Amino acid sequence: MTADAHEQPEQGSLLPELRETVREARTATQRAAAKRRTEVEPSEVDPVAQVLVDVPLAHLDRPFDYLVPAGMAETAQPGVRVKVRFAGQDVDGFVVARRAESEHPRLLPLRRVVSPERVLLPEVAALTAAVAERYAGARADVLRLAVPPRHATTEKAPPGAVPPALTSADGERRLAAATAAWGDHEHGAVFCEHLARGGSPRAVWTAGPAVDWPALVAHAAAVVEASGRGVIVCVPDGRDLDRVDAALTALLGEGRHVALRADAGPAARYRDFLAVSRGQRRVVVGTRAAIWAPVHDLGLVVVWDDGDDLHAEPRAPYPHVREVAALRAERAGAAALIGAHACSVEALGLLRSGWARPIAMTRSTLRERVRVSIAGATDRELERDPFARSVRVPTAARDLVRRGVASGPVLVQTPRSGYAAGLACERCRTPARCAACTGPLHQSSPTSPPSCRWCGTPEPRWACGVCGHRGLRAPAVGQERTAEELGRAFPGVTVRTSAADHVLAEVDGSPAIVVATPGAEPVAEGGYAGVLLLDTWLALARVDLRTGEEALRRWLNVAALVRPGGEVVVVGDAAQPALQALVRWDPLGFAEREAAERAAAHLPPAARLATVTGEEAAVAAYLEHLAVPPPVEVLGPVPVPGRPGAPVGDDPPEVRAVVRVPARDGAALAAGLGAASRERSARKLDAVRVQVDPPSL
Repeated sequence: MTADAHEQPEQGSLLPELRETVREARTATQRAAAKRRTEVEPSEVDPVAQVLVDVPLAHLDRPFDYLVPAGMAETAQPGVRVKVRFAGQDVDGFVVARRAESEHPRLLPLRRVVSPERVLLPEVAALTAAVAERYAGARADVLRLAVPPRHATTEKAPPGAVPPALTSADGERRLAAATAAWGDHEHGAVFCEHLARGGSPRAVWTAGPAVDWPALVAHAAAVVEASGRGVIVCVPDGRDLDRVDAALTALLGEGRHVALRADAGPAARYRDFLAVSRGQRRVVVGTRAAIWAPVHDLGLVVVWDDGDDLHAEPRAPYPHVREVAALRAERAGAAALIGAHACSVEALGLLRSGWARPIAMTRSTLRERVRVSIAGATDRELERDPFARSVRVPTAARDLVRRGVASGPVLVQTPRSGYAAGLACERCRTPARCAACTGPLHQSSPTSPPSCRWCGTPEPRWACGVCGHRGLRAPAVGQERTAEELGRAFPGVTVRTSAADHVLAEVDGSPAIVVATPGAEPVAEGGYAGVLLLDTWLALARVDLRTGEEALRRWLNVAALVRPGGEVVVVGDAAQPALQALVRWDPLGFAEREAAERAAAHLPPAARLATVTGEEAAVAAYLEHLAVPPPVEVLGPVPVPGRPGAPVGDDPPEVRAVVRVPARDGAALAAGLGAASRERSARKLDAVRVQVDPPSL
C-alpha cells in the first residue's frame, strides 16, 4: 500500500460536510422561491385581496391579505374560490374583498384562482359573519354550510336558459289569485298586496286546518317573483319539499324555480346552486341549507314549521333556520313569513317585539273547518262509555273510525313504532328487564319472543323479578300492533301503516284506515274524513324544555290533514293545557302560556343560554377564561348522559355546563364565548363544544 493511500481521508468524515452543503443549497433555493413569490408583479387596480381561508380555528377566524398578481387581476374577484399559501401549506379560501393597500408591508401572492365563478355573494358573505358572531362560532364552519363543494364538470357546462320576463298583466293576475287564496286568513290578502307593491312586510302565520299551505306559499312566492325580486322557501323535510315544489311548478310553470335537495347528488345540487348564483332562477325551495342560497334581489324569505327540530343545524356553529332567516331578511330589507299550524315561543317573541305581524284564520272559519273533541271529556260521554278515560280505544274513537271509513280514509296516529315497544309484568306492572344487561324488553312481531332492546338477547321464559309471574302486557304498543287490532275490529276495511322504515307520502281518497307514527303521516287526496290521536300521554311524558310545545305542534299538523268539515277525536287527559289548546285550535294562546312559564323560570326566550360540553378539565378551564358582564349564571357542570346500553370506552366522560344571561345580554354572551374560544384555540388547549341557544336541554 502506498503512502498516498494512507493520507486520503476516510469516507465517513466527508458526510457532515456533504450534509451542510446540501442544507445550504436547499435553504438558498427556498429563499429564492420566496423572493420570487414576493416579487410577483401585482395588479394595477386593487392589488390586495382579502381571503377567508378554510381553517376552522377560532383564533384564525378573520380575512387575511394576499397579493393579487397581474395575471389574476380579472379572475380574482370577490366571491371566487382561490388557493393560498397558509402556515406552510396550500389551503382553500374565498376572496371577500379587493383593496388598494394593506397594513402589512410584504404579502404572499395568491397561488391560483380555482374558478372564476362567483359563488359567494357579498350579501351571503356578510350573513356568514353575522351568523358566526350570533352563535359564537367560526366563520369557516358557516361558509361550509353556505357554499356547496365545487363540481368542476357541472361548472364548465353551458348555462341553462333564462325564463322569459313577466309582464304587468302577469303580476296583476298572480296578485288576484293570491288574494283569493289567502282570503280565509285575516290580513293574508293585505300581506300579498304589500308584497306586490315591492314592500317588505314580516308576518308570523298560524295556518288553519284543511288548508293547502304549499299552495298559499306558492302564491306568495309568485307575487314576489312578479315584482322582480327573489324568494327563498325553507321546509323541514323532503316530503314537504316535494309538496311545495309541485305547488310552485303548477303556479309558476316549468323552469322558473329550483328545488335544492340534499339527496339530489353533488352534480345536480351544484347545477341548481349555480343557476341561482348566476341569476337564472329567482325562486328557491329547499331544506335548511336553502336559507343560504345566493338569490339575487331577495324579496321574501319563508320558513315553514319553524318549530320542527330539523330546522336546527346539527353541525357547528349549530344555527337555526328561523334565526338565520330573520337575520337575512333584516339585512337584505326583504319580507319574511314564518308559518306553521302551531306557534313556537320564538315566533311569538317576533310578534311581541313588533318585528312581525300575525296572520291567522278567523274563528268563524275555524269552526267550519274542523271539530276537535276529547274522548270522555264530558259527563254525557262517560254515561255512554264509563271506561272512556281508561281504555286505549274508547267508544268515541271507534265511532269516529266507523263514520269516517264510510266516506273516505281515516288517519290514526300512535306515538310508538313497531309492535310492542315496551313490556311489563301482567300482574304487578313492573317493567320487564333483560336478565343479561337489565335493558328493556320489547316484542317486534306477534310471533317473536320478547327480546332486549339493548343487547338483543331473547327472553322466551321471562319471569318477573318482583312477583315471579310469567305473563307480559304491553303498556304502549306500536303502529303494527295498533293496525292489527283495528283490522280485527273493522274487518273488510283496508289498513295501511306508515312509519320510519316505510313512510307513505300520500294515499288516495278511498275508504281505509291509515296508522302512522308522528312525522310519517301521509297526505290524503281531498283530506281525511277523520283523525284519531291515540296515546297522547306518551308525547307529554318526555322530560324536555319543549315537551308541551312539541306535542301540540305534532297534533296540530295531524289534525290539519282533515278535509273541510272533518272531525278529530283525541284520547287523553282533558285537563292537559296542550290538549285544550288543540280543542280550541289556539296555538297563540298556548305559546303565551309557555312564554309566561319560561319567563318565571328564567328560561328561553326570556333568557339566553349556551352549553359548554367536553372533558371535565377542559370545561372548567374554559369557564375560567369566560368573561361575560354580570348578571351571568353558570349551571353545572354535570355529566352528559350517554346512550343507554352503549359500551363504555377508554375516553373520559364528558360534562356539560350551562351559561345563562338575560335576553338583553345575548350579544355580550356570544362575544364572551367567542373570545374564550379564540384564546383557547391560540393556546392549543383541548377543544370544547359550544352551542348557543340549543333547541333542547
